[in-house]
Amino acid sequence: MPRARGKLDLDPATVRHARSLARKAGRPIVTMAKKHTTVAVERATLRLAGLEGADTEGTPWVNRLMDVVRADTGLEHGVALPVWDALLRGEADDLATLAQKASAGSVTFRLPEGKDAERARRASRRQVGQGIRRIDARRAERERLVRRIGDAPRQPWIYLIVATGDIYEDIPQAQAAAREGADVIAVIRSTGQSLLDFVPEGATREGFAGTYATQENFRLMRAALDETSRELGRYVRLTNYASGLCMPEIATLAGLERLDMMLNDSMYGILFRDINPVRTFVDQRFSRQVHARAGIIINTGEDNYLTTADAVEAAHTVTTSQLLNEYFAKEAGLEDWQLGLGHAFEIDPDVPDSFRLELAHALLARELFPDAPLKWMPPTRHMTGDVFRGYLLDGFFNLVGALTGQGILLVGMMTEAVVTPWLSDRDLALQNVRYVMNAAGNLHEDFHPAPDGFIAERARQVLAETIELLDAIVHDSDEQGDPPLLAAIADGTFGLMKRPPGGGKGLDGVARKSSAYYNPATEILEAP
Repeated sequence: MPRARGKLDLDPATVRHARSLARKAGRPIVTMAKKHTTVAVERATLRLAGLEGADTEGTPWVNRLMDVVRADTGLEHGVALPVWDALLRGEADDLATLAQKASAGSVTFRLPEGKDAERARRASRRQVGQGIRRIDARRAERERLVRRIGDAPRQPWIYLIVATGDIYEDIPQAQAAAREGADVIAVIRSTGQSLLDFVPEGATREGFAGTYATQENFRLMRAALDETSRELGRYVRLTNYASGLCMPEIATLAGLERLDMMLNDSMYGILFRDINPVRTFVDQRFSRQVHARAGIIINTGEDNYLTTADAVEAAHTVTTSQLLNEYFAKEAGLEDWQLGLGHAFEIDPDVPDSFRLELAHALLARELFPDAPLKWMPPTRHMTGDVFRGYLLDGFFNLVGALTGQGILLVGMMTEAVVTPWLSDRDLALQNVRYVMNAAGNLHEDFHPAPDGFIAERARQVLAETIELLDAIVHDSDEQGDPPLLAAIADGTFGLMKRPPGGGKGLDGVARKSSAYYNPATEILEAP
């Protein structure tokens, strides 16, 4: 049997089989997603059409308008036809006025038919198309800036988190971090925002262990990092979170404001925020279509599984999720260079050969996804408060990144997951990264594990267990006829979290599409 060229000498037929099983497990989920819509998908469509702002209580106009349309005509037909029918009937001159009148109870919506429906389709596609063209323009702008200013000199890109809760405090910290060597700035989101079924409006100055993701905050930080990029002569990338109940809307805002990366995992919200599985899969498909159009790199969340499950015993669930995330992403239009598939350095350091196991797992991910900018996550679970031990662990983490050629390296701090790191902790962490990468940055060119040694055998074992798990998922039968992957999620297969398809937050915001359903954003994004 032919063998693949690579450091692990993986059997290409085995790798193809793993991907084939991931497709079989994922395809029923995609079919399900195509048949449903959500309030967040419909609100994202209104945002693409230019509807912004909020009422005096802070409730976004997209929410106000969507609520009235849904009450009058139902969610299953979508928002486009009733809204643009109302505009064409002269109920208001623009979306903002229509939303205000609807909120005041002075507009009644209907589902148009015949020629009225066709006129509403054309009008909605024209206006939503303007928003998508704006996303196209922001993508072209990024490409021009990278050419004109310059890019990070090499990978891995150094990824550093900034999050004070106050966007005006985040900005100088982000700029300082870029000057100290960070290539990617991630503004971590305020705790609990993923469970809000609306996107806050405007610049925010109070958050909880993070800063709210809003369109204005995106705009402010992007402008500040553009200024710093010109100063440094390299384009500094900006990351936020397209997850939770407003995943499609935040993805849309990211495209409109030229963010470069977004946390966007297919199962994270299900497992760790108890968001309904159907809602999540529908929302993530639309959000990834937007990311594909915007040229945004997604970061997936497999590292989180290893904070709740054992990092050795559950290693194959990480690989399984990576293969599923790859399938879902490519089905939505993302390319290999946009797949920041996640994995982490989370094995208990007291486990014998823990460093060799980490090398095996990281190298397996690198070889399975050779063209993807993998996101390598630092140790958190086994940090103890011993800063000297923590600093050493982060050094070992950085060394694995160098040895295996990871694409995106999140800076680990020795106080991670113990206390909120000081700025001095960040400085020391960046020094750690710089030392390892300067001293061993291209060591992956020389590192070749023994063909039948511990590292290669462990990698093949994890791949075999991945195939066994995917095969079990594919051939599992569900009495209610749900996709088998939903049953696996309900059984606690990933991260030991049991999430049934009929439970979780946000299920009431899901509807099966009617025969009259129309969404111009989906039509444009899916056009060949």
